[in-house]
Amino acid sequence: MKTLFISDIKDGQVVENLFMVQEVSKLETKAGKPYLSVKLMDKSGEIVAKVWDRAEKHEPHCPAGAVIAIKARCSSYRNALQLSITEIQRIPDGEVDFSAFVSSSKYDLEALAAEFLALAKGVSDPFIKKLLLTFFEDEGFFALFKKAPAAKMMHHAYLGGLLEHTLGVARLADAVGRLYPSLDRSLLMAGAMLHDIGKIKEFSFDSHCFDYSDSGRLMGHMVMGVEMVQERINTIKDFPEELAVRIKHLILSHHGRHDFGSPTLPMLLEGFALNFIDDLDAKINTIEKVSDQAKGEGYQWSDYQRSLERFLFVKGRSAQTQEEPAPEATESLPEPLPPSKQPSLF
Repeated sequence: MKTLFISDIKDGQVVENLFMVQEVSKLETKAGKPYLSVKLMDKSGEIVAKVWDRAEKHEPHCPAGAVIAIKARCSSYRNALQLSITEIQRIPDGEVDFSAFVSSSKYDLEALAAEFLALAKGVSDPFIKKLLLTFFEDEGFFALFKKAPAAKMMHHAYLGGLLEHTLGVARLADAVGRLYPSLDRSLLMAGAMLHDIGKIKEFSFDSHCFDYSDSGRLMGHMVMGVEMVQERINTIKDFPEELAVRIKHLILSHHGRHDFGSPTLPMLLEGFALNFIDDLDAKINTIEKVSDQAKGEGYQWSDYQRSLERFLFVKGRSAQTQEEPAPEATESLPEPLPPSKQPSLF
């Protein structure tokens, strides 16, 4: 039975409990001695662990996706907690309650899906509306879309994260489109709702520990998403070619920069807007996750966050405020973000 979660582990603590293996690598010390580097996870977070002794013996018992019982000691290394494992025992899948190990959205996904579909049906351009509904009224596709994560390790990296993130971007696009009349709202909504659809193919999430699919590693979700959009466009009679190109441009440019993975840069007004609102939703989710993992209440400094290249001053939350209702759609926008050189979270 799992009785200890990663978020509760403290420096110096002896740890004897169950964890899921997210990743495992066999490495060598400078002296040539083999050891294992294991990333462990449960629904509260992740932690790196090392197996310094008998690496060859323990390696078969801790494949990615397995739940293992470990005995270890926690210590701080480079301002981050790390486990040193001395004993490992694999737990058969049939004896595991995976809900304790796999993170999922805290919101009601069916409620999010209903709001998302209503936004798609509210798009005014008839061709874009028809394109969106070919995806989101397709029960098989939408079932995968509701289950998929939005990332493996960064923002919305949990089951249901793709729907939660895409709805967040669509809400922002809807509000921004009303605030700035120069934007083509229908086009912006198309980009917001389709920008990450390739992630249902980029990730393999049939197992308990999702990872990249082979095609996902080789092609990436933006290229895969453009292919999926073109396939659906081919089923819609007289779909304007120029409109198709603009939608595909939004998908291919939404990371904003070549070094963030975009094959092309935003060159449409709607492309700039999509890049910023996508990044905004991603960063807010990342910072909220750090806040949720803070110990105790009140403002406090986080560990160094590599994805943001800084420490964060976050507000810890009490147990009573951890559970929040699904956010309501809002008519107002957050205050604009100041200019920043933050790296992308994608």
